[in-house]
Amino acid sequence: MFDWEDIRHFLAVAQSGTLSGAARSLKVDHAPVSRRLAALEAALDVRLVDRLPRSCRLTTIGRQVFERAVEMEAGAHGVARLAKAAHAPLVGRVTLSAPPVLVTHLLAEHLARFLAEYPDIRLSLSAQGQQVSLSRGEADVAVRLVRPDEAGSVTRKVGTMAFGLYAHRSYAHLAAPERWQFIAYDQSFADMPQQSWLLGIAGDRPVACELNHISEHLIAVRAGAGVAGLPCFLGERDRDLVRIHEDVPSFARDIWLVVHRDLRKTPALRAVMDFVAVVISENQDLSIR
Repeated sequence: MFDWEDIRHFLAVAQSGTLSGAARSLKVDHAPVSRRLAALEAALDVRLVDRLPRSCRLTTIGRQVFERAVEMEAGAHGVARLAKAAHAPLVGRVTLSAPPVLVTHLLAEHLARFLAEYPDIRLSLSAQGQQVSLSRGEADVAVRLVRPDEAGSVTRKVGTMAFGLYAHRSYAHLAAPERWQFIAYDQSFADMPQQSWLLGIAGDRPVACELNHISEHLIAVRAGAGVAGLPCFLGERDRDLVRIHEDVPSFARDIWLVVHRDLRKTPALRAVMDFVAVVISENQDLSIR
């Protein structure tokens, strides 16, 4: 009756609200999206979308078709997961999504060790701060600092990332807390727990600069730009940094490992999950508390 690819393009239009947005999400040009949408409407003999000057709005029947299409997409991903779970053990490509700080400063450092033990597994490390959908196949395994609640996923706590306040040992105002300036995130990270923790410590004292990645905070504090809140597993291994303990409330974020229920027993994924858990447990500043 209709082509699944037409349904997939319709879903992208419905979810993004525009043809151009759908094209970006599918990584195609505008024309194929419009053509696929028209083909689906022709096959079903109904108008699914009202094409407005700057947006696309679902018709009444379009909303009903969208609900069924979402179920179809979930089923298609389920078939793909079952096929992946049936592959030969300890062989294949596994995508691991994790916060940039853990990819850059921990997991990547241990890749040679993983590859030596599992030479037939191609591990694709993706440094992502945002949530990914395991059910849509955006990653096979994910590490998160907020407990995921996606339906169909299996989650376990594998560590705790403790934070501390750090400055360069030659920081000009190290001995004068009233003159400290802080290295923080910008306003787009206002709701992030470590930003609230740091600004609570800063109080009325000024923010010297705003940077959006922990790695940048580490570089800035090494350069003597101010005082920063860093994960302890980073701060403690830098001999040029000193940790400030006075009047600093404790703060930590839990580390969660998550996989889709259908894939949790797949040997290659199990190997990756065990690798992550072991690497984290070996670092005393990340071990479960």
